[in-house]
Amino acid sequence: MTFYIVKLLIMLPLIGLLIYGSLWLYRKYQPQSMMRQNSNSLNIVEVLPIGVNNKLAVVDFEGRKILLSVTRSGVAKIDAKNAD
Repeated sequence: MTFYIVKLLIMLPLIGLLIYGSLWLYRKYQPQSMMRQNSNSLNIVEVLPIGVNNKLAVVDFEGRKILLSVTRSGVAKIDAKNAD
């Protein structure tokens, strides 16, 4: 019984440190932060929710405004115009 308690007192802080370290690493190297490099060729102008799982998004991509339909099943281009 004493061996079990000693092992528990050693393993619980170790597991806590592993959880804390993995969360710290995840926050530091999030995929969104990797994508936030200085790229001015793509900007989301506006997003309009039109239902529970559906949205309309206007995206400015290299001087063109593109209207996108965003659903659970994917993204579809509706219209594209040159930005004036």
